[in-house]
Amino acid sequence: MSTPTKLEYIWLDGYKPTQSLRSKTKVLFKDFGGTLEECPMWSFDGSSTEQAEGGSSDCLLKPVFICKDPGRKNAYLVMTEVLNADGTPHESNGRATIDDDDNDFWFGFEQEYAIIDPDTNRPIGFPKGGYPAPQGQYYCSVGAQNAIGREFIEEHLDACLEAGLKVEGINAEVMCGQWEFQGFAESATQAGDEMWVARYLLERIGEKYGWSIEYHCKPVAGDWNGSGMHANFSNTTLRTAGDKAVYDKICEAFGTPEAIKRHIDAYGADNHLRLTGLHETQSIDKFSYGISDRGASIRIPVATVESGYKGWLEDRRPNSSADPYKVAAEIVKTVKGACAAL
Repeated sequence: MSTPTKLEYIWLDGYKPTQSLRSKTKVLFKDFGGTLEECPMWSFDGSSTEQAEGGSSDCLLKPVFICKDPGRKNAYLVMTEVLNADGTPHESNGRATIDDDDNDFWFGFEQEYAIIDPDTNRPIGFPKGGYPAPQGQYYCSVGAQNAIGREFIEEHLDACLEAGLKVEGINAEVMCGQWEFQGFAESATQAGDEMWVARYLLERIGEKYGWSIEYHCKPVAGDWNGSGMHANFSNTTLRTAGDKAVYDKICEAFGTPEAIKRHIDAYGADNHLRLTGLHETQSIDKFSYGISDRGASIRIPVATVESGYKGWLEDRRPNSSADPYKVAAEIVKTVKGACAAL
């Protein structure tokens, strides 16, 4: 008799302005080799997730990425995209908007987030009704008074690596109770797939601790850093240009009024609360780019310049709640347009 296999189908709901993760388990009572091709299409009740009307509620789940489930026996995590009943992409399906069929784009996302203690409804380390010491001591810190929640963070990192996700690093962030992990893939769609699965694992592990994950870009008002999801990206042109003028033209393409609107619309709700010109951000109503400038909209890394303008760029505007699929889709569109005009 075959060993039953648990497949956790994960998808994004239709809530606006910020989508949430949903998932359910399919058990297969047959031999399973762990490949995407073996994962059947499935369906769900879209009327319960803001994705369909009750009278015609079936939405389809198309498997697009699979990895081991590090928290269950004989189990896999299956990232899916949502389709309408006729097989066309659902309007909530940001993955389907990415135009990178040749996988020329590489993406690295830096996911910041706050860990919330339900007893205080504030980030861990914030005393009930008060504030911890001002920020400054928490970034990349060590010590019980600074690096609050490390055991949880380490468990999440181990789970991601065991699952086979390319998480390249973690660190404590500037605000107390705020952390970051970095993911990378040599494909725009896979970068989004892996980021969503890593987010799923973060939230699921948080259940055990009784903590929730806050992706809102300004979890605490006042003189505290917001949370971003900086997008590092390159394509063949950026990786091989060897020419400052090429980089300038691509950066300038991000600064047109049409491009600014498209990108800001896709970069997460309430971003005006984070993009103030303070706390390592450019103001939401301004656009700039510069070498090693963390207060710019687009940062040209020093490593790119030192390599003779062969490398990547960082868009610092996406916020922590943004959909990495939609962020990647807009960046691919803008860079492709700029490259076509070179």
